[in-house]
Amino acid sequence: MESNITTIERTGASQYGIGAASARLVEAVLRDERAVLPVAAYSSRYKVTLSLSSVLGAGGVQQMHEPIVTPEEHRALAESAKDLRAAAKRAIAIGTTT
Repeated sequence: MESNITTIERTGASQYGIGAASARLVEAVLRDERAVLPVAAYSSRYKVTLSLSSVLGAGGVQQMHEPIVTPEEHRALAESAKDLRAAAKRAIAIGTTT
């Protein structure tokens, strides 16, 4: 699969790259490839959806791979997850009042 920048240079547009990436994800699921791909999925550890390298197969995301990070980077990731949870709660609250 070519990179998005290669697609843009060849076609002058990026929507083909989006289609190619989507097709790749579908292919990994349908063929039960257990391929490691960057996808967003719910993390039970952080209790929020994060985009991490994950094993993708017929059952969807089968395993998430956390990056190897320093303790400081881990704290920053945990804080970001906390901020995302808070933002989601605010969005849900707004949606229930309309």
